[in-house]
Amino acid sequence: MRAFIASSIGVTCAAVLALPLAVPAGAAPDTSTVPAESAEPVDVPGSTQSLPMRTLSAPSGRSTGEPTRAAAPEQGLPEREVHPFSMVGVVWDDVGTELHGTVQVRTRATGTGDWSDWQDLETHNAEHSADPGTAERDSGAVRGSTAPLWVGDSDAVAVRVRPEAPDPQDRTGSAVPLPAGLRLELVDPGKDPQQLPATGTATGTGAGTGAAADVATAAAAGVATAAAAGVATAAEAVSAAGAQAAATEDGRAAALAPSVLSALSKARSEAQGEAEAGLARGARPYIGPRPRIVTRKGWGADEKLRERKFVYTSKVKAAFIHHSATGNNYKCSQAPSVLRGIYRYHVKSSGWRDIGYNFAVDKCGNIYEGRAGGVTKAVLGAHTLGFNTNSMGIAVLGTFTKSNPPAAAVNAVAKLTAWKLGLFGANPRGKVTLVSGGSNKYKKGRKVKLNVISGHRDGFATECPGARLYKKLGSARTSSAKLQGR
Repeated sequence: MRAFIASSIGVTCAAVLALPLAVPAGAAPDTSTVPAESAEPVDVPGSTQSLPMRTLSAPSGRSTGEPTRAAAPEQGLPEREVHPFSMVGVVWDDVGTELHGTVQVRTRATGTGDWSDWQDLETHNAEHSADPGTAERDSGAVRGSTAPLWVGDSDAVAVRVRPEAPDPQDRTGSAVPLPAGLRLELVDPGKDPQQLPATGTATGTGAGTGAAADVATAAAAGVATAAAAGVATAAEAVSAAGAQAAATEDGRAAALAPSVLSALSKARSEAQGEAEAGLARGARPYIGPRPRIVTRKGWGADEKLRERKFVYTSKVKAAFIHHSATGNNYKCSQAPSVLRGIYRYHVKSSGWRDIGYNFAVDKCGNIYEGRAGGVTKAVLGAHTLGFNTNSMGIAVLGTFTKSNPPAAAVNAVAKLTAWKLGLFGANPRGKVTLVSGGSNKYKKGRKVKLNVISGHRDGFATECPGARLYKKLGSARTSSAKLQGR
């Protein structure tokens, strides 16, 4: 039994998620949205300003006798002071309309008054969305959007949206217009519920901090492990939990026995359900240790923003790796704020039911719970258009088109996939066949053979997760499989 527990530590840890950290009063983000052009002060812990754009320049034609191939008008907003914000993005009315052009912003830092250079926003964000035909996609609330960009504390902004130049081969002289209803979205993510460690290890805060929390996590994992193995009696499960706790480095495990006993019934029943979802009884558990995961409450998610219901798929057969394209100019201590900004932008600005990703990883290797519904469950996300069913999306916070992802982040991806894919019997180095829900790369209904750990670009024609991160997926697969004991 001891050998079995050691090999399958962290199968589940329902008890850990039942023990979230307390959030200081007034720390959760507010759900209010600041009206466009509002002159009233904003005294809330989180908000969104939505500013309509206007035409900045008229198209100019050619003075030759050839057909005019004028560009569409440029839109945007000149420099202006606004209420404080830290994240910026652009949205438009029709989610099915692509923005053919460039979007750039300049922001003024609060305090110093220094203006940034013009910064690009990733314009093709439609591929991070719910699948066609789903209730979320067809809700009528979903809008087209760029990726949001983290700019830090700012109090002034300018934006310009430049359409693509007309195709010189197009004899009609037509130009692709910009999408209708362009709006600048300025997001204040609100205050942090706590200070998270900025270390290179995955030291999340799902159950608390310090050695006592570590022991509680290990003991609870022992209960869950025993339950997943089909332990018939509470006594056996408690014994298994004790063995698991004894394997930790902290000698105070015995003192936590009452808390383990109190969580036994719930942990055992939940773990049995999780085992049925991904592991046949008696099968060898190729499941990596459960990594520490910062819960939604840990990073300050305002649960009033999202839809209340959860949506699930049958299994998690694959993991799609993304970069958030929010830039790399954040400290690890700011990662919860970045995540709250993405969450608010996905829901309030883009019209999604919740944050699109199932998990997020920061550059220090901390792992965060994404879309609500349970970290052990097959939660339907909105991350890889056409392939959200039976998959999970993991976003590494940052932009890795030209910058290398930190080793800590890649290692965290390996740890997370070794555990979560293991719950559903998936081999990180294996292949899987998924049915496309419709993307710009695979037609709806087509069966596509993919790596179990794939990049976003494998299912959709996109740069995501960035060339530099994409190159690291091979080593992530190998590390993940080793953590599963393969």
